[in-house]
Amino acid sequence: MLSTSFIALIIGVATGISVLLVSYSVSRLKAEVPKEEREYMDPLPPVLRMSWPVITFIEYHFCSRLPPAWLEKAHKRLQETGVGYMLTAEQYYAVRIFSTIVAFGLTAFSLQALDNFSPWILVGLTLLGNYYPQIWLGDVRKRREKEILKALPVYLDFITMAVEAGLNLTGAIKQAMDKGPAGALRNEFQMITRDLRAGVPRADALRRMENRLNMKAITSFVGTVIQAEKMGASVGAALRIQAQQRRIERFQRAEKLAMEAPVKLILPLIAFIFPVTFIVLAFPIVVKFMQEGML
Repeated sequence: MLSTSFIALIIGVATGISVLLVSYSVSRLKAEVPKEEREYMDPLPPVLRMSWPVITFIEYHFCSRLPPAWLEKAHKRLQETGVGYMLTAEQYYAVRIFSTIVAFGLTAFSLQALDNFSPWILVGLTLLGNYYPQIWLGDVRKRREKEILKALPVYLDFITMAVEAGLNLTGAIKQAMDKGPAGALRNEFQMITRDLRAGVPRADALRRMENRLNMKAITSFVGTVIQAEKMGASVGAALRIQAQQRRIERFQRAEKLAMEAPVKLILPLIAFIFPVTFIVLAFPIVVKFMQEGML
């Protein structure tokens, strides 16, 4: 029979060869990943920047083979949130896979370190890691919509004044970009001017912005402008009505938030403020009773 030391030697050599083969295979697969050009894309957040080589590896070898319907759906959602200037659809799915792996590894390590392994916690946190990028996209979209709705009346006022001063719509949009606040809406108007310089008809450029944002206010603005130009009506008058309507809607949203504030305060009052108040009021009474021997 083979001695124990000889068996251990064989296992060690086999393990070393396996590690070398795996390292060689990974290095060859990594060398196949093409270099990414990010000159015209938004900068990555610090967390993604540190893990980007792994994400591009997953994207090239796995996510590029996903069904086109999945990629198209993800691409549309990324465009609506504005993250499409930072990630492609394939990279988005790669981020989800990487997030799932990291969540699984951290959860398994933590449970093992605490000596309290639970498969339900492992599965639950792993699923949370998979859906976290999707939750993050939803939050980004909500913040982006709020920002656009807040800036839209200002831009409509600038465009209206420029049109009524004699500029055409393209020149009015450029003036609004120069005078308006920075943010997502300015970036969208920059996309319109870029499309116009590329030879895209104005109506199609506006429709592209409408499809990217997928918001009722933008749809109303684009439809009004296109309809006014098609019917030969005054674009300035139509834009002034749009600006007034958006301003009224913004005021109504502020009123709604102000009316919701007392309702949202009920839970903190009941859960935190009222109990502490009762404890402060009851403490001297309880102490008095204890001193008199009544408790």
